[in-house]
Amino acid sequence: MARLTTSAGFLNEQMSEYSKRLISTLPESLCVCFFLNSGSEANDLAIRLARAYTKHEDIICLDSAYHGNLGNLIEISPSRFKKLGNTHQKKDWVHVAPTPNTYRGKFHSETANPGLMYAKELRSQIVQARQSGREIAAFICEPVMTAGGMVVYPEKYLQFAYRFVRENGGVCIADEVQSAFGRCGEHFWGFQTQDVVPDIVTVGKPIGNGYPFAAVITTKEVADSMGEFSSTFGGNPVACAMGMAVLEVIDNEKLMSSAKSVGKCLIDSFRGIMPQHPMMGEVRGMGMMLGIELVMDKQSRKPAKEAAEILSYRMKENKIIIANDGPEKNVMIMTPPMCFTLDNARRVVQVFDQALRDIENDAASVGLTSNSESSGVTATMGVPLHVITESNLTRASDEEDEEDDPGAKRARYEEMD
Repeated sequence: MARLTTSAGFLNEQMSEYSKRLISTLPESLCVCFFLNSGSEANDLAIRLARAYTKHEDIICLDSAYHGNLGNLIEISPSRFKKLGNTHQKKDWVHVAPTPNTYRGKFHSETANPGLMYAKELRSQIVQARQSGREIAAFICEPVMTAGGMVVYPEKYLQFAYRFVRENGGVCIADEVQSAFGRCGEHFWGFQTQDVVPDIVTVGKPIGNGYPFAAVITTKEVADSMGEFSSTFGGNPVACAMGMAVLEVIDNEKLMSSAKSVGKCLIDSFRGIMPQHPMMGEVRGMGMMLGIELVMDKQSRKPAKEAAEILSYRMKENKIIIANDGPEKNVMIMTPPMCFTLDNARRVVQVFDQALRDIENDAASVGLTSNSESSGVTATMGVPLHVITESNLTRASDEEDEEDDPGAKRARYEEMD
């Protein structure tokens, strides 16, 4: 940062070296990089590339998807535009296919070849669009859906879906903003878990470890259709140096292998406590991507949204941050930092086990079941709102107090200098 940062217009050594390193992790056909500043910018550019290449406008997305907060991306993020209610109408160029959720969707894990069945639902959207005189430019989806409730797709779903899209003139976009860079454990990229090769890949959050940096990687043919492109700070020397450092740490510290082993510990441990918890409907995920769906009971599978909200507060009281997300906000989402350890994993499961047991006991004590007329768990159990007010938070250690002291920080920085 002290050496040089520039705006657009200058190809620099860091950009060139980083592009080579990034491309080396991808299939050979994905060989052209565009650099930007955020995942939303990357997904927006991917849509523009698809439209420029196919000369079509229409986009297919999944019904629980979220792809960013820019205007065009809200339009293809049903999890967001549905919340706008009657004030927002789905655009004619947007086509929504069902999320291939084998726990709560149309086709369950017991269905014969659920991947193909869900892909046929997507093909039906393409057929309907073409019958109304519209043509598909692209299908965009996350290889593992995070905001939609951490949905792991059934086997071969993307293979069939990509084939149907390409047969009808569209291209396939993998939104890897959440799943890239070894987080899935088995593979460096999420799309590799489904044994497919997309036409366009987008990545944001992981690429700079928090520094504003994102990328779109595509084929030469798709890239050439775009014409001129520029991003004021995308690919500046500092961003590319950050990106290179991230790749080096992932490689040197074997973080992909760690994601696999620690992630397996998390998933196996949560599945191990499921029989003791009537509210744990399903545990799903891969690597450092995990979702636990909470239900009022395992027979009805009624979403336990309020219990999930309370659980997130109880976990926070124990210094563990876990979000509740998904269409019904009843899925506990965990995407720990890649440096997460086995001891961290065991601690999370231990606290989760006790906190959920307390919630279940409170619910049982008042006879709260899936058939209750009560509007939810919060009707009988108060949310501990004090955990979100700083004045009432207790410090975990004296070390935290020191961290908040400006004098201590200043002294530490002076020592570093």
